[in-house]
Amino acid sequence: MGYRWVVLSIGALAQGTNAAIFLGLPAISPQLQQHFSLTLPQVGLLLGAVNLGTMIALVPWGVVADKRGERLVMTIGGLGAAACLLSVALGNAWIAGLALLGAGLFGASVNAASGRAVMSWFSSGSRGFAMGVRQTATPLGAALTAAVLPGIAISAGVPTAFVALAGVTAFVALAVALLVREPPGAIRAGSDHGLVLKDPRLLRLSLASGLLVVPQFTATALLVPLLHEHRGMSVTAAAAVFGVAQALGGAGRLAVGVWSDRVRSRIGPLKIVSMITASGFVLVAVLDQAPLPVLVAVLVPASAFALCWNGLAVTEAGELAPDGRSATAIAMQNSANYLSAALTPFVASFVAVYVAWPAAMVLAAVAAVAARVLLQPWRSLRASSPQNSRSVS
Repeated sequence: MGYRWVVLSIGALAQGTNAAIFLGLPAISPQLQQHFSLTLPQVGLLLGAVNLGTMIALVPWGVVADKRGERLVMTIGGLGAAACLLSVALGNAWIAGLALLGAGLFGASVNAASGRAVMSWFSSGSRGFAMGVRQTATPLGAALTAAVLPGIAISAGVPTAFVALAGVTAFVALAVALLVREPPGAIRAGSDHGLVLKDPRLLRLSLASGLLVVPQFTATALLVPLLHEHRGMSVTAAAAVFGVAQALGGAGRLAVGVWSDRVRSRIGPLKIVSMITASGFVLVAVLDQAPLPVLVAVLVPASAFALCWNGLAVTEAGELAPDGRSATAIAMQNSANYLSAALTPFVASFVAVYVAWPAAMVLAAVAAVAARVLLQPWRSLRASSPQNSRSVS
């Protein structure tokens, strides 16, 4: 019984470390912009390279995890990502972009494989909480990165910041290799992954998730520039606000996971969170020129709600999958997330700079409403699927 918490802890640690790359790097957007002599939209493209690489590799890594197990996949992926992060420190913006693309390609291993590990070790009645813990590590990893990385980048330089990220990533990969194993009787997948990828509900869930990433990554990519460049807050203070929003989003992931276990539904809470997120971004747009304390008081909870929904969608995706194929289903759902995450920083930055900052917030709100529409009506398979009643001790 106790070992499943070891698996959850290592899976969450790996997830949080991966988040330091794809969610935490925006905290040093000003330093990246200065170091590589880029415009804000160009920084958005640079940061989007991580998410593009992740999106491309997710399903292949998921298939391999279902066939070969999560320990092998996460170890190879983590060490590869660490090597790519070291490469960022070596060159110009083009080399950095290719290296970040590679970090995404290797880092994608964590998303599907760690989800499979948690799905395997926890039963349906506690899976929402467990996946909430795993998903909470994502904004918490980003929050910790936001607290530490700007100081490293300012005092020691951008290359040193990437060397630090590489070291942490390699350490976690070694921890996975030493401590993660599959439960007794774990089912390995065959060659019928195409059936999983064609499930219409999984496809609809994936599309809705991709739309919900728009407000999530609008907040992630633009919160620091909005407060610093648009409203004049210091970089340090803006990064601190970013960190608070990420931490609250992490707590929200845990809370909505427990909520979904109690109501025995992932989709019901997901619909509610979608509408609250949309409302929050409309308020941010309306209060764009309000006094800074008022804007921050609205921006932080709006960003937190935009961050808190992921565990619900990931858990639903895994529970829709047949036995032994949860990594593939989770990877499919995550692919839409990362495609959206690759595009959103550039699109949101472009709209903010060349149209208006409130317009970028409204675009995020519209995407959240569209996601809510896609999720209605919906009937989960969770209660009726035999594999979802299985528990592991």
